[in-house]
Amino acid sequence: MRKSSYAKLIGCCVGLGLVTGMAGQARALDLTLPFSAQLTTRVVTAPDSHALATAPFAAGRLPVLDLEGQVERQVFRFPGQALTTLQLLTPLRDQLGAAGYEILFECEAAACGGFDFRFATEVLPAPDMYVDLTDFRFLSARRGPVDHIGVLVSASANAGFVQIIRVTADPDAESLRVETPGDSSGATAADPLATLPQTADPTLDPASRPQPAAEPLSLVEALRQNGHVILSDLSFPTGSSELSEGRYASLEELSAFLLDDPTRRIALVGHTDAVGGLPVNITLSRQRAVSVRQRLISDHAVPADQLEAEGTGYLSPIAPNTTAEGRDANRRVEAVLLNTD
Repeated sequence: MRKSSYAKLIGCCVGLGLVTGMAGQARALDLTLPFSAQLTTRVVTAPDSHALATAPFAAGRLPVLDLEGQVERQVFRFPGQALTTLQLLTPLRDQLGAAGYEILFECEAAACGGFDFRFATEVLPAPDMYVDLTDFRFLSARRGPVDHIGVLVSASANAGFVQIIRVTADPDAESLRVETPGDSSGATAADPLATLPQTADPTLDPASRPQPAAEPLSLVEALRQNGHVILSDLSFPTGSSELSEGRYASLEELSAFLLDDPTRRIALVGHTDAVGGLPVNITLSRQRAVSVRQRLISDHAVPADQLEAEGTGYLSPIAPNTTAEGRDANRRVEAVLLNTD
């Protein structure tokens, strides 16, 4: 039974509880989420490593703590809720403090470093985790010398998203336990369903996952609703960063959207498959985004200050890189909406 009252949901969020249990240094961490939260990703690996952000992205780099130990990665989705990122993060921050964690770093969107921070820190794959580049918050915290946690929150038009990555170097530490009202079992990231190569809990009801729209959205509709859209009709010659000649429907529609309102801004973000090294792929992906930007400026008269071009290489796949079809899908350029009207 779903509660429709916004006030009730906020009350539920404030009731988030992080509970510690004492077993020497091996203290447990229990998290209780509102009933409406859906676990979409649950992975635990050991030994593993994680770079935990400790300051904003600046001067071309992201300051991090390089951590090793047991790494627990979880994503939760709050479907159909009009929660702000502050409302999502505040209960977690407060309860982490109550559980004995020291906040190392906290930031919001542009203050984090915006685009650069988003793509320099670890984000679990879409569609389970979604990050609006203009509306996200992050905090990192530490409890003692061996227990660290990072929390990333964002929101789309119809859902909230919380990513939690915990790293502990204590071999006796209990795994993060997550409970929702009505679930007395307390799903834990340590159970076999959560270990690699599994990247999502297969016991989740498929009906709880985001469902596709009944009818395909237009490019602009998808951009408005999701904050980003793949420019799927673009063509690049093999091994080239130059956009092939010709007219593209996606650029026609995107340029009309931008020219209709000079305050609108778009980041063109290039992506590659996982063949080759990361530096080479980041360069290639950015060059392709730059090529698309130049085409919008030269052929469609879009003002340059409405367009940015970036590249992330293979860091944000939308399909497995183990098949030809997956690699083809990962080679793409996306338009990301930087502000809304």
